[in-house]
Amino acid sequence: MSSSRQQTAPTDEPCGELEPVAYFHGAMLTGVTVSQRGRIFVNFPKWGDDVEFTVAELRNGEAIAYPDEAFNRTDEDDPAAALVSVQSVGVDPSDRLWILDTGSPLFKPTEYGGPKLVCVDLTTDQVIQKILFPRDVALPTSYLNDVRFDLRRGTEGVAYITDSAQKGANGIIVVDLRSGESWRRLNDHPSTKAEDITTFLPIVEGRPFLEPQPDGSFKQGAGMGTDGIAISADGSRLYYCPLGSRKLYSVDTDALCDRTLDDEAVAATVRDEGDRGGASDGLESDADGYIYSTNYEHNAVLRRNFNAANSVWETVVHDPRLLWTDTMSVATDGYLYVTSNELHRQARYHNGRDLRRKPYGLFRVRVDAKPVLLR
Repeated sequence: MSSSRQQTAPTDEPCGELEPVAYFHGAMLTGVTVSQRGRIFVNFPKWGDDVEFTVAELRNGEAIAYPDEAFNRTDEDDPAAALVSVQSVGVDPSDRLWILDTGSPLFKPTEYGGPKLVCVDLTTDQVIQKILFPRDVALPTSYLNDVRFDLRRGTEGVAYITDSAQKGANGIIVVDLRSGESWRRLNDHPSTKAEDITTFLPIVEGRPFLEPQPDGSFKQGAGMGTDGIAISADGSRLYYCPLGSRKLYSVDTDALCDRTLDDEAVAATVRDEGDRGGASDGLESDADGYIYSTNYEHNAVLRRNFNAANSVWETVVHDPRLLWTDTMSVATDGYLYVTSNELHRQARYHNGRDLRRKPYGLFRVRVDAKPVLLR
């Protein structure tokens, strides 16, 4: 066929209007949160990149250490004194920033004082509270992943945190924000566990997402448990998902917070919310009742309104730039913010070859929704 008669083959069509917010040419990022006044915060866990600071605020498109450089310098002799390796940041309904520190650089076993929840007053940019987790809550194997808030419970509210440990018990941690007390729920419950490759084979960029082993075998690339977390608009249900699963689950928040209930009673309130059409890293919710799910298998973000009868998952955005959609934040400006970090291209999944191509991205898409503000 002559060149004049050649035709261009059809290609995958994007869906939704994805807008770039910022690009990152250094360490890969995971989390994002947007304050009610429009301040944007991101974080960089210590997974092997050169991490100059683990939490930052975006100012004129540039990432600046937050709340300052000193608090981002880990004290090897006192892990509680400063940040160690942050996986997630979240703004609560009172417009305070909470920093979730895994205390686990390179996924190493945690030490007391490393895993913590830190509150920063955004009017003064000062740390005003630091909650350390006891060893029976943040286990040596724990990897604290994401956090959501309900400030109506108790005197000052509660936080819910996922433990996505790859080599230990998974579950949900509940924190009383006034007393600092914390406790584990759904500890190693089946709904919190990643599936193995015999029941779930993730496909990312058209290829099985697996991790080669020294003996020539492979293990699940998405082998971490409870990861994404979102709270319903009325605060009655907490939604969560393992990284290594296409399933979504929810649990009754009254049960999570009632310390008189045993594990069996809490587990009895768990619902299997079904298949999401692809696996996800992050979850989010809005005030209209939608639950948002990143979809790292399809370069997309989907959502479903669980308050509506006969609702189904719908695509918010699908774009080839969304290479491993990680974390989301519904902001008061009506946009959904989402990070893209090429997690699946890291060297550990490709026999030591780092296939990531910078920059990593922070994007947004208009959803005309407001964040859940339980206060």
